[in-house]
Amino acid sequence: MGTRERLADPVRRVGVRVEGVVQGVGFRPFVHGLAQRFGLTGHVGNDTEGVVIEAEGAREAVSAFLKALRVEAPVLATVDRVDVVDLACRGGDGFVIADSDIHGPRRTLVTADSATCEACLAELFDPRGRRYRYPFVNCTDCGPRYTIVRDVPYDRPNTTMAAFDLCAACAREYDDPTDRRFHAQPVCCPECGPRLRLVDASGLPLEGDPVSRVAELLRAGAVVAVKGLGGYHLAVDATNPSAAATLRARKRREDKAFAVMVPTLDDARRLCHVDDIEARVLADRRRPIVLLDRRASGGVAPAVAPGTRRLGLMLPYTPLHHLLVREVGTPLVLTSGNVSDEPIAYTDEDAVARLGGIADAFCVHDRPIHVRTDDSVVSTWRGTVVMVRRSRGYAPEPVTCAAAFPRPVLACGAELKNTVCLASGRRAVLSHHIGDLKNVETLRAFTEAIEHLARLFDIRPAVVAHDLHPDYASTRYAVEESGLDPVGVQHHHAHVAACLADNGRDDSDERVIGVAFDGTGYGTDGTVWGGEFLLATCAEFERVGHLAAVPMPGGDVAVRQPWRMAASYLHGVDGAEALPVARRQGARWEQVRRLLDSRLPVPRTSSAGRLFDAVAAVLGVRDTVTYEGQAAIGLEQRADPTCADGYEVGIADRDGTLIVDGPGLVRAVVDDRGRGSEPAVVAARFHNALATAVGRTCRTIADRTGVRTVALSGGVFANRLLLTRTADVLERDGFTVLTHSRVPSNDGGISLGQAVVVGARDRATRR
Repeated sequence: MGTRERLADPVRRVGVRVEGVVQGVGFRPFVHGLAQRFGLTGHVGNDTEGVVIEAEGAREAVSAFLKALRVEAPVLATVDRVDVVDLACRGGDGFVIADSDIHGPRRTLVTADSATCEACLAELFDPRGRRYRYPFVNCTDCGPRYTIVRDVPYDRPNTTMAAFDLCAACAREYDDPTDRRFHAQPVCCPECGPRLRLVDASGLPLEGDPVSRVAELLRAGAVVAVKGLGGYHLAVDATNPSAAATLRARKRREDKAFAVMVPTLDDARRLCHVDDIEARVLADRRRPIVLLDRRASGGVAPAVAPGTRRLGLMLPYTPLHHLLVREVGTPLVLTSGNVSDEPIAYTDEDAVARLGGIADAFCVHDRPIHVRTDDSVVSTWRGTVVMVRRSRGYAPEPVTCAAAFPRPVLACGAELKNTVCLASGRRAVLSHHIGDLKNVETLRAFTEAIEHLARLFDIRPAVVAHDLHPDYASTRYAVEESGLDPVGVQHHHAHVAACLADNGRDDSDERVIGVAFDGTGYGTDGTVWGGEFLLATCAEFERVGHLAAVPMPGGDVAVRQPWRMAASYLHGVDGAEALPVARRQGARWEQVRRLLDSRLPVPRTSSAGRLFDAVAAVLGVRDTVTYEGQAAIGLEQRADPTCADGYEVGIADRDGTLIVDGPGLVRAVVDDRGRGSEPAVVAARFHNALATAVGRTCRTIADRTGVRTVALSGGVFANRLLLTRTADVLERDGFTVLTHSRVPSNDGGISLGQAVVVGARDRATRR
């Protein structure tokens, strides 16, 4: 039969492959419904690459069907690719959902966990329904996904719901193509699904309705551990000062703010200023913690978020959360179920063992969590969502890169805020937030994440990327345990590469000026970098400027004691010993001064984070810190955002490398404060001066090289005031400015940058 005859055929049969996030999101029932609507016959099923379809019917109907696959896809679906081939017509009756094919390479995408949809929420609070107040209600549009998936394809036997056999009523819904639970894998009800129970700190059961009893305990000031989607939270009444202080003491979390869950957007607006974009992010199906500016009249206890003008708020994202916040009637602290520096507890036994000294009771259930996943944290900047911690609701959705990876890559990330990344094709799959690799439990979570993602996405890496720091646990794993060819990637180059990938610039050899400001990164010269100007592509970089390197007295101790950096930056300055920061430290300041006068070896650093520490100590913001970045956060909080002027900052040229005079900037801060300027004004002038210095340095580099694009990366640029001032300065000078949105600017984005660097080097080698 010729081509013209085939086109004239009134009937057409097609084979279709759909790739993307198309499993666990109701895609097969969606296809089934489309086929019925257009009068088609055939079948749809899952395999390890996505969804496969055969459809036959009137030519016009088939064309409309193919268009609707993309245009009308389910809310949780992401259609990356639709491949269509024509097949010989063979007739048939009806359209069915076929059994899944578990053979072949696994390229389908597992969707992230999603907040309770409106339909399920209405059902949760409908006293006439059989799922009234059932804390595990879900459907194809919402509920657990990544945290319960053991393997693909995404079918019930491959999830932690495998042990729960469907009752007759749930089975009817599951098998009914017209029901919104058609082939919803976590479907269940009180007759056949998981059950909630309440136990005391020793694991003994407590009588009564668990939700009502938890609400009573919280109203009475107790600390309750609550099992969520990706692990345990520790909950208290956020308006109760005694309860918040008790939780802080038991958790050994001295200062870092707790996240707060509120029932509705109206409740969020009562506590914080919420614009339209922030409201949309709060209510998004991902339900992250959103960092918001607090209202002066906010009603949370002081111990919830001491010393900060911002508050992390989130809305309920599971049926249990909805039940609890409605029954308690007040905002709830909902913080990670761990002791500081440990990973979140996610198994029942581990929770009771590790949280028994913190929680007065445990709200547990028998649906296992397969992947522990912290809440995501975001902010907004210039109308864009900015990732601070990318985890629940976002992981494991891949970052689609502009260029393909010639060989599969495993990137092991950094030591702090660790994530791992597995990259193949054009997909870079970032893990959930793993945390700081400082204990055995976090290291176990690190290796589990690598193994789980490699299995889910069937990525067999041929090379492993790692940080240059030889003592990072992630480096040791890459070099000693992975069994792969290790490739070291400089920390700040990885930051810049991550920013390029975040902006779809990873497929170009175009150079950019990378400004990488953070706390700590191992430099190629053996010093601690952190205030870097790099002339970079994804494949290579040249260090063309940096903040002046200063001694770091005590090494890592100086990170925890910012006053030491003040002593370093002011070493040799007349009258420094009379400053308030020196008087507060007394003999310890003198000991550091003598150390700096001696010929003993002291690590040197160009870190922007340590510069912020020094200024924070000089202005009396923090002499010591209890968590990373605390002094810098406090300095930003102290700054007057209406102040527009700054200090002159010297920039020297040392053999072609530009050196920004950080010590001179600290002396300007001291002099300004000595003249009687208010700390808020001095803090603002410091921010403005540093931003101007970045602009001047980039302008000099641009004059020498012609490069007019600047990528801003590193954890210091989580500082919105510095980021805004720096971007303003650069844009006024005609630069194109790239910033982060899809992945964090902090070390949570390092693994993506490492993978991108290895991919770019591979492409360069092949060329």
